[in-house]
Amino acid sequence: MRLRQATLTTFRDLGVTPEIADALETEGIVTPFPIQEMALPLALSGQDLIGQARTGTGKTYAFGIAMLQSIGKPRKNRKKPRGLVVVPTRELAVQVSEDLVTAAGKLGSRVLTVYGGRAYEPQIEALKAGVDVIVGTPGRLLDLVKQKHLDLSQITTLVLDEADRMLDLGFLPDIERIFKLIPEQRQTMLFSATMPGEIVSLSRKYLNRPTHVRAEMESGEGEATPQVRQIVWRAHRMDKIEIVARLLQAQGRGLTMVFCETKRACDMVSEQLDTRGFAVAAVHGDLGQGQREQALRAFRNGKIDVLVATDVAARGIDIDDVTHVVNYDCPTDDKTYVHRIGRTGRAGRTGIAVTFVEWEELTRWKMINQMLGLEFAEPEETYSTSPHVYTELDIPKGTKGVLPHAARSRAGLSAERIEDLGETGRPRNRGGRRRDEREERPARTPRQRRRTRGGREMAETTPADLPEVEPVNVQTQETAEPLTAEPKRTRTRRGAAVTAIEQAVADAAEAPVTAEAPVTGGRSYRAPEETPVEEAPARRTRSRRAAVTEPAPEPVVEREPEFEPASESVFEPAFEPEPEPSFLATPPPPVHREPERIIPPNPFTVIFQSPDLATDDDDIAPSAATERKQQRRQPRGGNRRRS
Repeated sequence: MRLRQATLTTFRDLGVTPEIADALETEGIVTPFPIQEMALPLALSGQDLIGQARTGTGKTYAFGIAMLQSIGKPRKNRKKPRGLVVVPTRELAVQVSEDLVTAAGKLGSRVLTVYGGRAYEPQIEALKAGVDVIVGTPGRLLDLVKQKHLDLSQITTLVLDEADRMLDLGFLPDIERIFKLIPEQRQTMLFSATMPGEIVSLSRKYLNRPTHVRAEMESGEGEATPQVRQIVWRAHRMDKIEIVARLLQAQGRGLTMVFCETKRACDMVSEQLDTRGFAVAAVHGDLGQGQREQALRAFRNGKIDVLVATDVAARGIDIDDVTHVVNYDCPTDDKTYVHRIGRTGRAGRTGIAVTFVEWEELTRWKMINQMLGLEFAEPEETYSTSPHVYTELDIPKGTKGVLPHAARSRAGLSAERIEDLGETGRPRNRGGRRRDEREERPARTPRQRRRTRGGREMAETTPADLPEVEPVNVQTQETAEPLTAEPKRTRTRRGAAVTAIEQAVADAAEAPVTAEAPVTGGRSYRAPEETPVEEAPARRTRSRRAAVTEPAPEPVVEREPEFEPASESVFEPAFEPEPEPSFLATPPPPVHREPERIIPPNPFTVIFQSPDLATDDDDIAPSAATERKQQRRQPRGGNRRRS
């Protein structure tokens, strides 16, 4: 059933009870909108209804008045709810419950709002005390039913508000479960600004011969709000924030909503506008419920004048003073576009909607333009310095992208107190802190490095306190700086252990030792000489009689010899014993010690000989040739044919 705009009357003429009519008149609502005038007589008679009208035309009162009037005044012995309103988003639940409380002011009906993000305890206590109407989201409703705190067996009126949005969010399985929990004998109403085919299929399955009421404007069949002046520009991604900053300084601008496609884009836009001096807040799904409600209260109270949000705020935010809507990102479809621009131009007012279309989004916008019958198939290419930006939006000439300090009169988001809702789930924070919430960090003090030796700082250590000889780790020698002018001794892989060499030198005091002497059948010994700090590992070859070490060629670095020879053949230690280390001293790094080498008194003496384990009774092992000869001589069995 399709009806045109009807003649405007009063709520009393439509059969509304005096208590509800007086409550609406107290709020200044006297004349019903077309959708209310057409839907109320059918809803009051108890028929199933499908209501379709553009956003901002009072669909909430169209079903709310009929529900409250059918339920009647509350009773003390009635605990279970009689009316149920299912909405897709938390913000819409709050908006609907506020309108129902306004209409039921003199009836005294008990309206309860249940949605996620709040604590369960207050909602459970309200259910035990008794309620008449419940407004909530599908998830929290099913949770309370599962916990046996909510009983839907006495529901007489069911309303699905913004039913198309619930299908987009994937609530269809939850909606079907709710339909199974309520009685079959009920009144069901579906209301939405757009009515896709899935809603029609749902209505055929769960509604009983519903009446489809559609309120259209006299000017045409378009679903877009006629009171809104629409502007579509083709803008570059990096220049859109500059255009928005100039748009927010237009003459006569009131509250403004900026819609983004992603949560990250919301945080980015709100942070950049905040740094430019605007009183702005963000609303999206990654924020806690207390933060979302704080931003909406500050927006309604005028403490902030710019609200950056995703499509979660495109439904249910009914604020009369919104003058501008900016589609920072191009909408995904025509329904999203209709709901976005419907935030302005509400209740007979006018507004301005500006949409930015990037080059890669032209195809998507042409589909939206064709579906809605608009005249912006080819948006005009626009930049922040284009002259038509200033003329069409009434922006003073010479306006820059930063709000002057004299115009920053809003209190800001921090002036609105955040309410403790006992939020459930993980704690969530805003993407960036406000300019007035940022704490000034103290200047970082320069880091002072202290070099210590033996538990004392280097400045207190004198060269006289240091030992003459100190073992040094080879790996850290390159980076360590010398403490004194004297060079430090180092140990290398090829240098023998100090203790082993001292013992060997003491034993070989009488025997002459050359710098390097070849050894046959044993190991070679090479006197300590000038060795480099870094050298290649020696290659080891093995022979049957003895292991011989063949050192790899190495560069020569001038350094102090480890030992000073007292004569041509005898080495004597040239260092003094080290002082006892302090218990505060850092323990030295572990030193890899090589196995002790045997220093022969005579380089020509054989120091190793393989033991002879053979005895007189042992037979000599035959060679391979002898074994083959024995095998040939052995006779082979059987008759053998001679060749």
